[in-house]
Amino acid sequence: MLTDIKIGQFFPANSLLHKLDARLKIVSLFILIVGIFVFDSQLDYIIWCVLIGSLMYMSKIPLKMFFISIKPIIWIILFTFILHLFTTQGKVIFEVWKLSITWEGLANGSFVCLRLLLLMFGASLLTFTTPPLVLSDALEDLMKPLKRFGVPAHELAMMMTIALRFIPTLLEETDKIIKAQKSRGADFMTGNILKRVKAFMPILIPLFISAFRRADDLAMAMEARCYHGGVGRTRLKQLSFASRDYIAMTAFIGILLILTVIKIVFPHMVLFTL
Repeated sequence: MLTDIKIGQFFPANSLLHKLDARLKIVSLFILIVGIFVFDSQLDYIIWCVLIGSLMYMSKIPLKMFFISIKPIIWIILFTFILHLFTTQGKVIFEVWKLSITWEGLANGSFVCLRLLLLMFGASLLTFTTPPLVLSDALEDLMKPLKRFGVPAHELAMMMTIALRFIPTLLEETDKIIKAQKSRGADFMTGNILKRVKAFMPILIPLFISAFRRADDLAMAMEARCYHGGVGRTRLKQLSFASRDYIAMTAFIGILLILTVIKIVFPHMVLFTL
């Protein structure tokens, strides 16, 4: 059910990734996202898979949690694969009705699916190994230079963290409402599309009411604790780089240099053609 979705959840563990500075993890994730699109040769993707697989193992988080994290986009991945499979021109493998399946379509579809999986696993590593409050402090610290341009760094970081924090809560609330409606005889699986959409209205209305109630309770709680933004606020735990952070940063930069050399020396060694 919806409670199996693990987006935005933190899993405590005694691993190296949990101990790394949150700012380093955020910047590394951003570079990882850009790098996956820039470095696209066969050897590059072998390195990306080994890197992310090693980080998943080092995080000491059960492997099934990472696969549960991609559950919300599994249909998008399948649709993308099928779309490339039937729409890419090339050497035909076989034909289905008026549609042709090509080797190039199979390669492109596999490439895009692998790219999406790597991106999702990388993002899951960040949220699984970083507490929401620490993530908020790191985002605010990274956006500090934007304050001179009038960007409310603290407020933006707080908004993103609250949104990320309440995703599991809203999913759990949705699951409870669905079960309550089913116990009253509601049917969400039969009938045409319009009937199914209409059947979901008894879910959406109480869900919106619950979300607004939680938002109001949160706002009142923050005001009761004299919250007035980030001006003059201090932190119990200050973010600071340790030796392990410098070692991890050096290793990541080394991997990027290796990928850059591969890109320069073998510029035409591309695994798939888009």
